[in-house]
Amino acid sequence: MTRTIDFIFDFGSPNAYLSWKVLPQIAERTGAKINLIPCLLGGIFKITGNQAPNLAFGNIQGKLAYENLETRRFIAKHGLSKFAFNPHFPVNTLLIMRGLIAAQRLGVGEAYLEAVLKAMWEDGQKMDDPGVAAAVLTAAGLDARAILAATQDPEVKAELAANTDAAAARGTFGIPTFFVGDEIFFGKERLGQVEEEVLKG
Repeated sequence: MTRTIDFIFDFGSPNAYLSWKVLPQIAERTGAKINLIPCLLGGIFKITGNQAPNLAFGNIQGKLAYENLETRRFIAKHGLSKFAFNPHFPVNTLLIMRGLIAAQRLGVGEAYLEAVLKAMWEDGQKMDDPGVAAAVLTAAGLDARAILAATQDPEVKAELAANTDAAAARGTFGIPTFFVGDEIFFGKERLGQVEEEVLKG
């Protein structure tokens, strides 16, 4: 039986980008299927009372420095040299997350995902600017007008909200979060555990 890795995802998390770059290799090794679930990280924070790391840990000596060290180690281990921290961080991802759902509905979800991830975490684009987003999508060969128009579709808005609520109800408190069956794993550092869980069958 093919096992599924549910990936609770928001473009606004640099660790979601880093995880996505490694997950396909895990899927190839294990035969697992990746189910990308678009959610709003801000909505998850609001529901659960969580905060961004710079707020939650900003006053803890050494904590953020260690997080940065761990990220550098992860990047080096997996050869993710194209990663660049977005100078506009934090970026409001409401538009591009609705856009991901719209793109999935239009059958171009994968191309959209890759284009926006690159723009966010390699090229440093300000993706909460509709003009910038349109230019990025057009350059990727996507129908920017159709996708961005669909972000205003009530069904698209409702799907993103429902995904976010369901993720929180399932135990998600941050991103990246992964589920294999009922087992929850948080953070890119848990990808090894995700792979082990998949291999249990």
